[in-house]
Amino acid sequence: MHTTTIHFVDMHPAPSDLRAEALEGLQASPKYLHPKFFYDRAGSELFEQITQTPEYYPTRTEIAVLEQRAAEIVARFGPNPLVIEFGSGASRKIRILLDALGGKPARYLALDISRDQLIDSAEALSDAYPNLDVWAVCADYTQPITLPAEALENAGRRVAFFPGSTIGNFSAAEAQRFLRSTARMVGEGGAMLLGADLVKDTAVLNAAYNDEAGLTAEFNLNLLRRLNREIGARFDLSTFRHKAFYDEAKGRIEMHLVSLIDQTVDVAGQAIMFREGETIHTESSHKFTLEGVRQLAERCGFKPVDVWTDPSCYFSLHWLEAR
Repeated sequence: MHTTTIHFVDMHPAPSDLRAEALEGLQASPKYLHPKFFYDRAGSELFEQITQTPEYYPTRTEIAVLEQRAAEIVARFGPNPLVIEFGSGASRKIRILLDALGGKPARYLALDISRDQLIDSAEALSDAYPNLDVWAVCADYTQPITLPAEALENAGRRVAFFPGSTIGNFSAAEAQRFLRSTARMVGEGGAMLLGADLVKDTAVLNAAYNDEAGLTAEFNLNLLRRLNREIGARFDLSTFRHKAFYDEAKGRIEMHLVSLIDQTVDVAGQAIMFREGETIHTESSHKFTLEGVRQLAERCGFKPVDVWTDPSCYFSLHWLEAR
């Protein structure tokens, strides 16, 4: 039984409307589905399996950088920091940083739109770190957020933590809005630790999203399975295949679902027509150069101060200070 108090704040974010957003994307030209809908229970489990495949380097590489440089990273946090993580934070990554803080007085605040996942992960973290002051704020972190005043009381530097290169899933405009909002949130003197996947050999990138075990393909197709289950769509998954490739001109991996035949699919009562070879764009994952991240940060109210990478320069962690 959980006995530690969690400070829970519900900002009542507007729930995503899967039916409306799916129909909007599937009736567009070209067709698309938002990648946030990948993560039902089955999708989340599949993604965890993907991170263990030999081809998928980002998760293990970022963890290795955190483990090797944790002491150096947290030395920048200062006394009594308020660590703000975007997403539910019972993961291995935030624990590496908390362990490196070595029991210093610290406050942790998780921001996530999924209320149940947020509470579960906050409770797990509180159990693991009983002296940690844990806050769970249910909010859409892609929108501007005002932190609870009580969470800021007697706290030192505000440090936002955004690992996993999730910033790469945003469009350029979305990334800039998010970073500007984060700079305002942490305030002058605050900081951000940002994970960013780097441009590298195209073969390495393509392999990471086309693993030999077929888990990424299953993850992508699970999106259609979710639409069938939750909004009464009638996709025949055998008539679609996974396609992922690196677009050098756009600097991003694109994931698509390709229709293998001419077909019409009933989606929540709407007839959606597909031509053979037509695709649904399900995700973009932008890759960065070190200088590209620095320039992006500078445009958004941050001063780039430090960066840590692995020996192969596959992945990077950036220390950015709000101006």
